[in-house]
Amino acid sequence: MGKAVMEMMEKRKSVRTYETTPIDAAAHAAIMEYLAEEENLRGPFGGRTGVEWIWAKGGGSEGKGMKLGAYGIIVNPQAYLAGSVRNDKLALLEFGYTFQKLILFATGLGLGTCWIGGTFNRKSFARELELAEGEIIPCITPLGYAREKQRLLDATMRYVVKADNKKPWAELFYDGSFGSRLTPEAAGRLAVPVEMVRIGPSASNKQPWRLVLSPDRKKMHFYLQHTPNYSGNKLGFQMQRIDIGIAACNFGLTCRELGIAGTWAIEDPGIEADSPHTEYMLSYTLS
Repeated sequence: MGKAVMEMMEKRKSVRTYETTPIDAAAHAAIMEYLAEEENLRGPFGGRTGVEWIWAKGGGSEGKGMKLGAYGIIVNPQAYLAGSVRNDKLALLEFGYTFQKLILFATGLGLGTCWIGGTFNRKSFARELELAEGEIIPCITPLGYAREKQRLLDATMRYVVKADNKKPWAELFYDGSFGSRLTPEAAGRLAVPVEMVRIGPSASNKQPWRLVLSPDRKKMHFYLQHTPNYSGNKLGFQMQRIDIGIAACNFGLTCRELGIAGTWAIEDPGIEADSPHTEYMLSYTLS
């Protein structure tokens, strides 16, 4: 991944206002090379995500930016990366993993990004992509260089979605069972990967991940805590599955960087959840 991946996780913030500067040819080439490498587009279970680079038509000239619905206006995007995947539970999780890895790669190249999965105009993007039967465009990101004097809008938006307001460990991570809180001390060498999950992006900043460390310290189980009124609608349901993929990506890449070897598997440990909205998703087993 080039630069320390954890540094990119900490650095990445949603950028909605871009400079009119065109994207550097070397950065464009690096991303195209990344996308050409089949392995980069595969999730932890081998599922493939489609990603296309789309130049923003007239993005720089008119300065108005494309109105992307609920998420406010993106100003001066120079290009977009649009992802496509089958619309099923596992595929969406793997999409989150793969697209986050790509976003971190772009961050390492000095590009600004912003996860957009809400109400962007899917039809205009669908025209640019060759979608197979049953595929959807779950998310896109604009690309460009962050405007140095970030507009007030960005700060306001961060406040509205409470983007800097991350839940504490006590609300997200558990030790052995959902009744027992996990502390950084008790997490040992997994404390840093867990913290990287905590600071990760999620739709509407809901942070729907819940992690349970097995009593033998060998497995970390990932659960999705559905936000009832949010994942009651189809889009919210899809987005929260993608969020778990983002969490798994941050965790897995951090483990790799720290030399903590392990493998992903889907093997429900049967831990009793404290809420009917909690759904088991996947586990990381230390080798």
